[in-house]
Amino acid sequence: MNPAAGMFPVFPPPPPPPFHHTFPMQPPPYFYHAPMSPVWASWPVPVRSVWASNFKHESANLCHVARRAQYVAVDVHYPGVVHHPGKDHNALTVEERYALVKANVDDLKPLQVGIALYDSHGGYIAAWEFNLRDFRPHADPRDENSLAYLAGRGLDVGALRDHGVSADMLSKKLFESGLVGARRGRSRSWITYAGAYHVAYLLKVVTGGAALPRDVAGFNGAVRRYLGDQVYDVVRMAADCPAMPIGLEHIADYLGFHPPLGSPRLAAAASVHALQVFMRLKYVELGGDVRKYRGLLKGLH
Repeated sequence: MNPAAGMFPVFPPPPPPPFHHTFPMQPPPYFYHAPMSPVWASWPVPVRSVWASNFKHESANLCHVARRAQYVAVDVHYPGVVHHPGKDHNALTVEERYALVKANVDDLKPLQVGIALYDSHGGYIAAWEFNLRDFRPHADPRDENSLAYLAGRGLDVGALRDHGVSADMLSKKLFESGLVGARRGRSRSWITYAGAYHVAYLLKVVTGGAALPRDVAGFNGAVRRYLGDQVYDVVRMAADCPAMPIGLEHIADYLGFHPPLGSPRLAAAASVHALQVFMRLKYVELGGDVRKYRGLLKGLH
């Protein structure tokens, strides 16, 4: 039996494609336009912070831009890790690493989801930061040091609970947009940085909080089913570029990218930088061919 098959009774399949309204093709004026320059040009990208009050408007914009987006970057902020390995992480097998990721993602709740899209036809980047309300600060598992770190970068956990959106609301819009599930574009690429946890939390969001598949084969099958087979981790690409520093913000600074506007230090900013760095590495440092990095996520492989 296919080892991935065991996940499907508890790991729900994508819902059928919903009806799509037609939007005008001009992007809203606050998106970053680069019609005469490449996506890695050093212009700051605006971030749209999404709360319950503007979710309907911004999710409609997301659906509009997603129709022609060739590249999608994701970053998820979450309340640390509560399960730790009993030995050095480098000594773990792939299955042991995945079991650790699964244990943490199954037990914890995401705080923010940052999504950056690039439309090569219109020549612009769009970025959203979805603030999620499901985490209960005084009841749910968390690592206090991680929450303190995120607070120092500007994350207000109380505001998330009071004014955020549910992960289920975001999930429905991701399916409606065609970014995940049956409507996703076959040629679309997903980008992340140090991505095992980011991709795992994204799967948790789009499956309504279901437990992750039981093993790596099941996880890889779920990634292909929901995101496709073009998933890239910038960490693995940067490792083959000797001049690159370590850390996404350091790489972005080294390459001359400005912090995004509006929310320069949280989930959306990381997704913007992951997208910019990916494009720069792919088309400049690595000559356009990145097939060997496909599906390799830092933290698992």
